[in-house]
This record gives sequence, structure tokens and C-alpha cells, in this order.
Amino acid sequence: MICRLLNRILWMLVLGGAAFLAARMALAGAPVLGAALLLGALFAAWVYTSARAHAPRYLLPGLATFLVFVLLPLVYTVYIAFTNFSGEHLLSQERVRDWFAQDCYSPDPERLPFRLHPAAEPGQYQVVVPLEQGEIGRNLLISRPFTTNEAAAGKPVTLALNIVAPKARPLGIREIIGARPWLNKARFATPGSAVPLRLVSLRTLGYRLPLWNEDGDRLVNAVTGQALVPDPRLGNYVDEKTREPVGPGWRVWIGTENFRLIFRDPAIRAPFLKIFGWNIGFALLSVALTFALGTVLACLLQWKALRGRAIYRTLLILPYAIPAFIPILVFRGLFNEGYGEINHVLAALFGIAPKWFTDPALARTMILVVNTWLGYPYMMIIASGMLQAVPDELYEATAIDGAGPWINFAKITLPQIFPPLFPLLIASFAFNFNNFSLIYLLTGGKPDIVGSATVAGTTDLLVSYTFRMAFKDSTARFGFASAVATLLFIVVAILAWQQLRFSRPAPAAKGGTRG
Repeated sequence: MICRLLNRILWMLVLGGAAFLAARMALAGAPVLGAALLLGALFAAWVYTSARAHAPRYLLPGLATFLVFVLLPLVYTVYIAFTNFSGEHLLSQERVRDWFAQDCYSPDPERLPFRLHPAAEPGQYQVVVPLEQGEIGRNLLISRPFTTNEAAAGKPVTLALNIVAPKARPLGIREIIGARPWLNKARFATPGSAVPLRLVSLRTLGYRLPLWNEDGDRLVNAVTGQALVPDPRLGNYVDEKTREPVGPGWRVWIGTENFRLIFRDPAIRAPFLKIFGWNIGFALLSVALTFALGTVLACLLQWKALRGRAIYRTLLILPYAIPAFIPILVFRGLFNEGYGEINHVLAALFGIAPKWFTDPALARTMILVVNTWLGYPYMMIIASGMLQAVPDELYEATAIDGAGPWINFAKITLPQIFPPLFPLLIASFAFNFNNFSLIYLLTGGKPDIVGSATVAGTTDLLVSYTFRMAFKDSTARFGFASAVATLLFIVVAILAWQQLRFSRPAPAAKGGTRG
């Protein structure tokens, strides 16, 4: 009874905290996330307190993890693929208007030095602007005491002519820097001027007016008269006459434009197709080379006449036991065009020094060599396990017929181990299709493709191409990169589906034997 009461109290506290966080999210402009959090907490409370939901208690943690870390990022990526989200379209439309509101112009270029003094009352300040020398001393424009809240609200603070400065010493440059968040918003009215003073630098005030005046949805330049209107299709303010975008933009729904751009723009289509073709070739060749080398080594290690098989097996498995990034970086140094050991050996023996990182063909060859080194131990281990299931009687029968090792391999070994290995080969193809770490650490996708409208390299895979567009390109084209990632997900999903098909056991034959 006590345990049940404590359980209910615990869940009441959890629901109260979830409701508080959901309200904060809604107030911060994320009502959907807040509602999802509250509904998730209510569902979890029902599952763990209801006697009718006993079985889902064990499934809920795994399902919640899948939802948060797999499904939601996937759905969000697909959603971004249908928007213009990029480094030029990061803000909301309200934030873009605020960005234009920050632009000011100076009707009077004069700048006035100022001092900021603490006032007599705690939490209040006074601004002092020294003017030219007068007959009875130095004239000063001194503000009335004001609070930081008044200044941050933009309420004009009047400056009056005086010659007696505040008694407190002025704030230093460090304190001025700390006060900039509210000083930037402060406005000071001077006698005889309709234009208020505002902060220009850490030590001076100047006359500033907003450069862009709002006229409904339009923004009108106060100096040139240029008018900007919002374009919901582009997510930008555009010139009313020329329709040219001006300033930063905001995120809008553009439908399938990113997908069509892949195949419509020649400067994007050609590099994309090159990368896609290389991606397919890289995955196929990686699987073929690692399978061939791993299977041959597994067959050699099965040779009973070979002495020291345990030592050889241990040495050959070492590349699989070491974290992949270590040998990749080692190979990057070995293939270095200037001081790498491989070029030193080739130069000494044959007088050549290949350009591994600048020649596209050699760069791709280097990647395949390194990936074969990294991948053959896995295939060797799997093939070794499969070879244990091949009956020795088959080899004994072929030995009687005088068959050699090649006939045994082609007629017995390969047909016996290939069918159960095929689903693993599909999985290996899917892994190499997205082998981001190899490309990123070894070549970074370079050498670049000349004439490409996006950041694209001859050794890029689609996954590294997507990463470079999103995080290495100056325009940070998140929407376009998400479109490529969506296509990549579709390809990998098809491969996974095929793997599941080939992994399923064959259906049992219908009928039976008669007794």
C-alpha cells in the first residue's frame, strides 16, 4: 500500500515537472514540443500505473529511445528537405524585420564623447556629455538619474545643460562593456534637436535614425527611398522593382524544389551523378575486394598442413581489433605526397612519386586500398566460420577424382559459403555506401570537382557530400543537404529490405511423405 502511494506521488511530481516544462516551451515559441512532452509523460504515467498495461512497460524504454533518437531526427531531416533552410535563411520573418530595424543612418555626423556615472540612488545612472568651454567653465549636458530598465525600454532620457558633474567617479571601459546590452537601447534627448542621441561606440554618442521605416508589410529606405516587400515563395525581402533579394531570409516551405534542383541544374546534376556513380562503385569494389581477400585468407588458414595458424590468424585479425580512425590516419601519413614512406619507397625503386591526394584516380585507388585493409578481417572471420560447416567428405570425394585446390574452391567452397554470406555482403555494401569516417579522415572528399555549384569532391560519397554542404560550405545549404540525405536513406532502406528478404529462411515444401 505504501509503495503504491509513493509510486503515485512520484508520478504526480513527474507530471507536474513535465507540465511546467511544457508551459515554458510553449511560452518560448515551441508549443508542439511542449505538447509532445506532456502527452509523452501522460502516456508513460498511464503505462506504469495501470494494471492493464503490464506488457508495454518493458517495451516503452526501447520505443521511446527509437522515437527520440531515430524517428524524430529522420522525420525532421525529411521536413528540412522540403524547405529553403540554409545559412542565408536561418531566422524567422520577425527576426529578419528586427535585423533591418537595427540599421541606422546619421543625419548629423557629429559624435559626442560621454561619461557614465553612478547616480546617488543605487541602481541608477547619469550620462554626462562635455561640451565646449563656456565663460564660467566647462559646459556639460547631464541626464536625470535613470534606471537600466528605463534605458532598455528605449524611453528617451532628457539631457540638460549644467556645469556641475555628478560626484561619483565615471565607470571604466570594462563597466561600459558590461552595460552595453541596455546602453545600446538607450535614447537621450538633447535641447533643440528632434533626433535622439544613442550609443555609437564605447565612448561616444551620436545622432542616429532608423534606416528602414515600416509601411505595413513594406520596408522603405529613409535615405534612398528603396522599398522592400516580403516574398513568401523565396523567404526573403525583395526589391519592389527589381525583385532582387535583400538581406537575410527566413525558412519557408518550397516543396520538391531541392530534389528537382539535383537533376535540373547542370552545375549540381553533373557533380551529384559523378559522386553517386563513385559511391556505387566504391561500395561494390569494397565488398568484392574484402570478400575475395578475406575468403582466400580464411581458406589458407583452414589448411591443416600450415604451421603456426594461430599466430597468422591473430596477426591478420589485428586491423579489425584496432579502432578504424587510427589506421586511417596512419595511412594518410604513409601516402603523403611529400614525406610519406610509400612515395619514398616508390621513388627509390622506380623513380616515381604518385600524387595520391591531388589525382582523382589515384585518390580513389588509395581509398580502396585502405578500405580493403580495414575490411578484410571481418570477411575472413565470417568466411572461417562458414568453412567449418563444409563437410570434409566433399573434398575427399574430389581428391579421388584428382581435383586441385582451384577446382575445390570454385566447385565446393564458394558455392557452399556464398549463399549464407550473401546477406552479410548486402550489409557490408550498405555500410560502405555510408562510410563517412574513411572519406572524412583520409581525403576529406578532395580533390574538388571543378565547376561544381556546391562543395563537391571526386572522392566524396553522398554522406560526406551532404556533410560538406551542410557544415563546410559558406552558404550552409541544410535544405539541399537534407534532400540528398533523404535520397541516401531511401537507397539504404531498399538495401536493408533486400537483406531481410535474403535472410529469411526458405519456406518449407508443401505436402509430406506417406506413412
